[in-house]
Amino acid sequence: MSAILHEDGKRRCFWCGTDPLYVNYHDTEWGVPEYDDRALFEKLVLDGFQAGLSWITILRKRENFRRAFSNFQPEKIARYDKKKIKSLMQDSGIVRNRMKVEGAVLSAQAYLEIMEKGPGFSEFLWDFVDGKPKINRFRNRKQIPAETPLSQKISKELKERGFKFCGPTIVYAFMQATGMVNDHLVACHRHKTLISKKARRS
Repeated sequence: MSAILHEDGKRRCFWCGTDPLYVNYHDTEWGVPEYDDRALFEKLVLDGFQAGLSWITILRKRENFRRAFSNFQPEKIARYDKKKIKSLMQDSGIVRNRMKVEGAVLSAQAYLEIMEKGPGFSEFLWDFVDGKPKINRFRNRKQIPAETPLSQKISKELKERGFKFCGPTIVYAFMQATGMVNDHLVACHRHKTLISKKARRS
């Protein structure tokens, strides 16, 4: 399956369909290089919650997640106790999976250690791609990998540092979402747009 032509005359990646929320996410967020430490943490945790689910499910619940998880401020999440976790497990606005909730707390603690002892979360991640997006030129769905040797390497490093729910497939989805790789199909209108921006870490 290749890029799909929408009613507005633009071709987009097959996966966003026609759901307005999904199309907006595709056009404004997915694949845009993200260098903010906290925003990267949020995206990684949400990708972890996506495991076994569709991203649109998480996207529809994202504002609920932000409310429930202190706007993804790692300093606060790292201090969540059993009482807080219990309240999260009763929150119907999020994905109520105890392992994932507890994993978010452990990941927040791992994040703080990287921030305190260096090199910082953003720099840690972007150094794997030399600080700039890797540009792929895929033409159809079959060419897009579920994981790569690089996502395996990053996954292993994250796990060793204490992060949870960050397997190679989750990490590759994270890399796509945060623009570490440009996996918009060549025919998609966003592929060329993102290349022209030449976004780099400042």
